[in-house]
This record gives sequence, structure tokens and C-alpha cells, in this order.
Amino acid sequence: MSDPTLLQRVSKALPWLLLVLAIVAPFALSAYDLNLLARFMAMAILALGIVLIWGHGGILSLGQGVFFGIGGYAIAMHMKMADLPEGELPDFMLWSGQESLPFWWAPFASPTFAIAAILFVPVLVGSLFAWAVFHRRVGGTYFALITQALALAFATLIISRQDVTGGFNGLTDFYGIFGVGLSSPGVPAALYWLTLALLVASYCGVRLLLASRFGMLLRAARDGENRIRFLGYNPTPFKVVAFAIAAMLAGIAGALFTLHAGVVSPALIGVVPSIEMVVWVAIGGRYSLAGAIVGALLVNIARDAVSSAFPELWLYLMGLLFILVVTLLPNGLAGLVASKRA
Repeated sequence: MSDPTLLQRVSKALPWLLLVLAIVAPFALSAYDLNLLARFMAMAILALGIVLIWGHGGILSLGQGVFFGIGGYAIAMHMKMADLPEGELPDFMLWSGQESLPFWWAPFASPTFAIAAILFVPVLVGSLFAWAVFHRRVGGTYFALITQALALAFATLIISRQDVTGGFNGLTDFYGIFGVGLSSPGVPAALYWLTLALLVASYCGVRLLLASRFGMLLRAARDGENRIRFLGYNPTPFKVVAFAIAAMLAGIAGALFTLHAGVVSPALIGVVPSIEMVVWVAIGGRYSLAGAIVGALLVNIARDAVSSAFPELWLYLMGLLFILVVTLLPNGLAGLVASKRA
């Protein structure tokens, strides 16, 4: 049998081990592999939000791709505007016969507005959506289905408005941000360190939140919503705030991913990607922040390796892996540890 004390020590050391590996990575990996790692670290930020709402709030969202997409499209729109000569339209608008720039595109020429949109538009959309649903005490499977429908509607909207969103192809061909070329010496490495810093900050922020009174009441609402209502607490605001924070983390993740990948499209934000995001966390451990990071990294590394060689097998492999983990390790890889740690 495994030594519980050893497992506890491994659990405590895991975040530090991940941080050390991330710090060493730029000196050990090629530019291509480092870019892939940075993309997966961005996705891990989103996974932290899913731990917050699903693991500790009991809120299963199958629509986090919506908020990921909002962040990704916000930074992509800014980069498309920044690269434009004055008075011209983005290339995809010209190809689609668009004659003038939509009014809601113009503010994205400002980097301040773009950053504000990445941070606050997901929070606003997430808050309004969560309040409308939780206020009517909708939860469980019904909530998951509603979020899935939201992801489908958002992806469909993006595809159908090719003249202003780029359609199925999305937005790509970015050359610089904030006046600096994306391929300039030192910029890819700087973006990597920025992603690592935001991942660490997100981890620490969510960890502190879960250790606070807010986290305790969120878990209480998960385990017995009617009980805390009886004790005089309204669980709706706690669930709304948690969902809004998860939406913000997804928006940040989407913006960082777009910077590293150089593209954002409906293929990254629809129903299937949103379900995959939950699978990362289920495999890593929905109660564990470090487990969610490990799950996001491992699944995406495996996806890149397998899908490159056998593209048609990846979805089947992921489904099989999900079934095995849920069956044998219902708490994910982090469930190997004797006590759950957030």
C-alpha cells in the first residue's frame, strides 16, 4: 500500500515542482515546443476556473468555450486593428464585401479597451447569465445543458457573420501587439513568462479564495443548498461570483492562447472544445487546483502527439481515457492522494 504521509508530501510539493519545471522549460525546449507549452499553460488558467465552479461549487458548465472565445476574439480584434493602415478594413471584411468598419470594432484599436474587454466582458456576460439562471434555482443537468446550448449559439453566431467575425476561419494573420512584432527577438519568450506569471497569479488567487469564508460557503451551497438557505444565506450571489471569476479566467486564457497560437476560430470555442475543457479537469482532479493544471497540460500534450500522427483516433482515445479515469479514479489523478487539497 502507498504511504499516506508520502502522498501528502507529494501533494504539497506538486505546485512547486510544476513551477520549477516551468521556469526551467525556456532553457531546455525548442522555440516550437515552448510555444506549445505556453498555449497549454494558458488553457490551465481556464481549468482553474472549472475547479472553482465545478469542484467546489457543484456547477458543471459545458460552455466555458464562450468566455474563452470572448477573450480570444477581443485580443485578435485589437491586433487586426493595430496592423491596419488608417482608413482600411481588415482583409476578411474586404473579401466578404464589407464596405465600412462596424462601429463596435473601432474601440478595439485602443489597447486599453482591448484589455478591459478581455477582463470585464466575460465577467459581465457570465454574471448576467448566471444570475438569470441561478435566480430561478436552475442547476445540475439542466444548467449543464443550458451552457452547452450557449456554446453552440455563440459558435453559430460567429460562423454565420463571416463579414464581421471571419466566420469559420476565424481571425488570424497577426503581426504585432502594442507596437511590438510578435516574431521580434525576445517577444515569444516574454509572452511565455507573462503566461506563467498569470497562471501563478490565478492559482494563488483561486487558492486564497477557496480558503476564505467565500470558499466555505460555496462548498456548503454545493453540498446542501437548502440547508444554507435555512441558516439565512442566499447561495445565488456566491454561485454568481464564482461563475463570473471562472468566466474571467477563461477570457484571460483565450487571449493568451490567441497570442501564442496566432489564431482564434469557432473550432476552439464551440460545444466539443467546451466539453474537452471539463475532461481536462476531470482527469486531473476537479477538487485540486494543481491536479487541474496537470490534467490540462497532460491531455493537451497527448492530444498534440496523438492527433499529429493519428488525427482520427484522438477523440476516441480521449473518450476512453475519460471513461477509465471516471470509473477507476472518480476524483481524477489528484484522487490518488489520501485527502483532497484545493
